Amino acid sequence: MHVKTGDQVLVIAGNDKGRTGQIVSVDTKRHRVVVEGINMRVKHKKPTQQNPQGERIEQEASLHASNVQLLDPNTGKGTRKRPAEDKK
Repeated sequence: MHVKTGDQVLVIAGNDKGRTGQIVSVDTKRHRVVVEGINMRVKHKKPTQQNPQGERIEQEASLHASNVQLLDPNTGKGTRKRPAEDKK
């Protein structure tokens, strides 16, 4: 996986293309990442005795890891990360 939790990334595909954020979690088996404030979805909660109105909760949904790119802190642009064996 080319990114890890805590990395700043740029979204390069989808509805949030061009936006940046920090990675909250990584699922290596499914190759998906959750980025803070990106790909927001609304979850409806049923009414309960403690909350008779019910509610709508906005939460981040996961993105495929190929749709994010590491953000270069110096230039503010996306950058590719080469695997360790290619560095010489």
